Amino acid sequence: MKIYSLENCKELLARPFDAREQELARVRAILAAVRERGDEAVFEYEEKFDATKLTKESFRVSEAEFEAAYRAVSPELLTSLRRAIANVDGYHRRTGRTDHIQTEGGRTTGYVVRPVQAAGIYVPGGTAPLASSVLMGVLPAKAAGVERVVVTTPAKEGKVHPLVLVAARECGADEVYKAGGAQAIAALAYGTESIRKVDVIAGPGNIYVTLAKKEVYGQVGIDMLAGPSEILIIADGKANYRCVAADVLSQAEHDPLARAIVITTDEALARSVAQEVERQLALLPRERIARASIENEGGIIVVPSLEAACEVANEVAPEHLELYVEEGMALLPRIKSAGAVFVGGYTPEPVGDYFAGPDHILPTGGSAKFFSVLNEDIFTRKMSVLSYTREALLADGADIVRLARSESLEAHARAILARTEEEK
Repeated sequence: MKIYSLENCKELLARPFDAREQELARVRAILAAVRERGDEAVFEYEEKFDATKLTKESFRVSEAEFEAAYRAVSPELLTSLRRAIANVDGYHRRTGRTDHIQTEGGRTTGYVVRPVQAAGIYVPGGTAPLASSVLMGVLPAKAAGVERVVVTTPAKEGKVHPLVLVAARECGADEVYKAGGAQAIAALAYGTESIRKVDVIAGPGNIYVTLAKKEVYGQVGIDMLAGPSEILIIADGKANYRCVAADVLSQAEHDPLARAIVITTDEALARSVAQEVERQLALLPRERIARASIENEGGIIVVPSLEAACEVANEVAPEHLELYVEEGMALLPRIKSAGAVFVGGYTPEPVGDYFAGPDHILPTGGSAKFFSVLNEDIFTRKMSVLSYTREALLADGADIVRLARSESLEAHARAILARTEEEK
């Protein structure tokens, strides 16, 4: 890994979301085709991109396919999956969503919280099966009380990975369809003969999925615009350089565009991490992917203080932020923008990816400054509630009429006067 100083690291840190025109044109063509031709267009794209020939009968995953998937998953793996589900589900359910209504002087105001009626969860299926993304998408929707949760995921030659199907069933997904890419987002957003449209779409994906979500926003709600994976590690001189290197590579192996950055106050640690990353790279089955990430998107920045490290981290607003320092919790108040924060040397990023409970679907590309981690609030909305007594309207009526007439909205004023003048 290349080592930078605080003065020469600007190019390493810059990474805005880039809506590349060539990909955007393809996405718009796919969205238009699915909106116009429904299932037929989805089937054509699935055959083209995933070598999957679909019919109306094979589009939705059948009970027979679920049964076969359970037979293909070992009892030990199923036990681990169920333990992870219990953690993630429990975490989302304990946060709570409550109505808030109060009455004072005859005026009742507040809001009630309601889940959306249908949610679509996109589960990637590119270079590896991502059953963990099923948990992180379906469980918060279920915790929010969504009645209909639909999963779409790419099928390779007509088949979805068994663990993905088992995870979907264990999490309570109501429907699972074999569709990936922009065509899956289009089907969820617009509806087809087989898939009824949903209200919110959530889940990570490649550039085509992300651009498709951006395009359909407004037709449906979305969780965020997620890009390639990111990790930023703040490490002091007492951090274990082998562990830091391993954590760097835990993100680099995702994608050649994944970004892994270490910020440290200790130059010796920086050199040790750089050497150790090279040693561990040679041991990885996905060495080619991880190496491309490290060489093109990775780096180590040496800073004068932990305070300076936090300032850089807040500017980057990384997807995953590890505070691998002696007093991590003491540093936490300085962190303003991150998708998820992992505190201490025994909390590497995979703890959150798979098991602890908090969601792993996180904002990237600096969008943690305004997007939140996927949570049950994504699948709910607040409706305001108002109720005035006669006495309250008489007391406030003149003010309301005056404000309405200041905007030349006489009918608004008369709606008040129709109730208050007859009382005089």
